[in-house]
Amino acid sequence: MRAVQPELAFYSKTRQLAGTKLKDQRIQVDMVPRALVRASDLPLAGPPAVALAFIVGTDGPSYRPVGATMVLAVDGSLRGSLSSGCIDADIAVHATRAAACGQGLLLRYGMGSPFRDLELPCGGGLDICVIPAPDVETQDRLKRHLDARQRLQIWISAAGLSVKPMSGWLDLTVDPDPRFAVFGKGPEAIAFARMTSGAGYETALHSPDPETLSALSGLSVQKLGLTGSVQKVAIDPFTAAVLFFHDHDHEPAILCDLLASPAFYVGAQGSRRAAERRLQELRAMGLPESQLCRLRGPIGVIPSTRDPRTLAASVLAEVLAEANQR
Repeated sequence: MRAVQPELAFYSKTRQLAGTKLKDQRIQVDMVPRALVRASDLPLAGPPAVALAFIVGTDGPSYRPVGATMVLAVDGSLRGSLSSGCIDADIAVHATRAAACGQGLLLRYGMGSPFRDLELPCGGGLDICVIPAPDVETQDRLKRHLDARQRLQIWISAAGLSVKPMSGWLDLTVDPDPRFAVFGKGPEAIAFARMTSGAGYETALHSPDPETLSALSGLSVQKLGLTGSVQKVAIDPFTAAVLFFHDHDHEPAILCDLLASPAFYVGAQGSRRAAERRLQELRAMGLPESQLCRLRGPIGVIPSTRDPRTLAASVLAEVLAEANQR
């Protein structure tokens, strides 16, 4: 049984042998399979691509999701990975072939594959399409779209990549990666900002405390006053905003703006008692329940943590779980 993308079962009936040229083959489908990935799963930044490889179906366990992409660049380098490394080199060989002949390929690895010398340690199966990359102008346009943190939708077929709806192998939606707006001071704010930044997420720290700002001088930092509005802070629907204050006097003005923003996660450090007092104060300020119900607190998946690093890991896990459910 398909563990991912059950609608991809049509491949077993329509595809030719793995590695066969598919330029002239028509795939009859009632619905193009869909997948959702993050921008980091579509590694277009860097030298121009000459070929792209996408996971379009899985059987059983899989290291990477449907829609994950590997790029063969013009300089011969590879960006991204479709496995734990066991088949990426072979995919690169087929990508070179697709770039040279200008024709798409559909490959099968693992369970049911003719490539019996290439096994997947997880025991599953992968359907991978390899296509010539679009022209450099189109690649640049896609990069700008992703850099602007806008949702991108592309369609993949034997004919290549298109930004217009078409039948084929995959209808792929690419969302921006989560980013973090951190407000606070002290070791908890520092530990969390370091962890999110170290994990590769765009992170901005806003603090009224010079020592906190100087401890994270390598990040994007901004001094925040007690009553300063945060309306100028870059927040979009893919942004998580987290507050780490022991002195809760800083919170009301910040939360008033954040709860009215499109941020997908808004949370504040503190005990259950502190969280209840926070809600009472925000109600007194006139915030509607529709906004108050968005506020997380206490935050984190581990209750009553006392260590800044444990709290950081606990909150990061909660935020990413929320992001993955969207």
